[in-house]
Amino acid sequence: MKFDYTTAVRTGPGKFIAGKTGLPQPTDLPRFMDRPQPVLGPVLVLGTSQGTEDIANQILAWDGDVRRHGDELDKIGTIVVVLDEITNPTDTGPIIRELPAAFKKIKTGGRVLTISRSATEDDPAVNAARAGVEGFIRTLAKEARHGATANGIVVDDDVEITASSVIGALRFFLTAKSAFISGQTLRVSDDGGGIPALWEQHLAGKNVLVTGAARGIGAAIARTLSRDGAKVIVLDVPGSGSALSELANEIGAIPLQMDITSENAGQRIVDELTKRNIVLDGFVHNAGITRDKYFANMTDDRWDAVIDVNIAAQLRINDVLLTSDRLGDHFRLVSLASTSGVAGNAGQANYAYSKSAVMGMVAALGPILAERGGTANAVAPGFIETEMTGKIPPVQREIFRRSNSLKQGGLPLDVAETVSFLLSLPAGGYVGQTLRVCGQNLVGR
Repeated sequence: MKFDYTTAVRTGPGKFIAGKTGLPQPTDLPRFMDRPQPVLGPVLVLGTSQGTEDIANQILAWDGDVRRHGDELDKIGTIVVVLDEITNPTDTGPIIRELPAAFKKIKTGGRVLTISRSATEDDPAVNAARAGVEGFIRTLAKEARHGATANGIVVDDDVEITASSVIGALRFFLTAKSAFISGQTLRVSDDGGGIPALWEQHLAGKNVLVTGAARGIGAAIARTLSRDGAKVIVLDVPGSGSALSELANEIGAIPLQMDITSENAGQRIVDELTKRNIVLDGFVHNAGITRDKYFANMTDDRWDAVIDVNIAAQLRINDVLLTSDRLGDHFRLVSLASTSGVAGNAGQANYAYSKSAVMGMVAALGPILAERGGTANAVAPGFIETEMTGKIPPVQREIFRRSNSLKQGGLPLDVAETVSFLLSLPAGGYVGQTLRVCGQNLVGR
């Protein structure tokens, strides 16, 4: 009989033993299907600025039970700390004075969120005050319990706190769609592309192509985008044709069988779009492979194959797409990176290079697309429960699962929710960034 640690420690005896021995006790994380409401109440909003009032009013508009003091509450679902006007580190004291007591009352799957300004000032005191928020929120994420998360929105000075990109990030981080994101900050450098007519169908009327879509994370992305209203084009290699067709039939997608590493893959994609009279609103570079080997034993074929699929093919396809007439006015590109590209991983020098290269690609491509009203960003998953990670030896797999603040692996759905968010209209304010979906890995940033 197969032993499942996560299931075992959620039983009565398992909890007792784990508590006595100090073993990790992962909490079952509520996802969107478990908690579809936009915010978990009561919501404690802390701050003294006009921005604080604006954020409180926005949460009220989502039917949030907003409070400005938490003393009378036994439990708190969400805490939002607005630090948009601090000019000295000493300004934080009066604002967060209530936070320690409130932090102890956070519910299972609760949310803590800071909203502050970017640390780009020349004034040392102002910049110190702003920069300190990042270390603060990362620490709260590591101290959070019961599946609660802590993240930050960092807003450039020329962007209003009420901008659509700020409100979109607020909505995403407060919902259960962000269950496996913790200890992260998202920088808002533009107003965004507007607010969707319906938040839960925020991709309605949009055409999005997903590569590597036949199974695993790619299939989860395709299903989630379809759920959120998009018309999806699913692409994978001919060898995955059967699985691709089944997925396409399930969600009403258009299947394309193609090897993205072929030199003419970009033109073939454009030709298919032209033939079907489709203009793309989003493109998700999900296709990727691993060919693991310690670097001392790395072979040319292992290195070249990973680089070709994971980054070179993306660059070639992008070059063709960007010169075509098949991209919409608010085109969104999302590419799959990895925490291996952030912190490195033994035996994955080729994979880590390719995924770090993806982050470099979107950092450069983001401003280029922004000039055309578009965006390019990346999602960096940590340990995600997939068929591939299921083949890792059991002991090593358990170590990887517990090596984050949430003490468990994520689900393909967690990656998919983040991709869908970065394809939305408000995401126009996030330029060339990489958002980690890793439960706050204990290595790397």
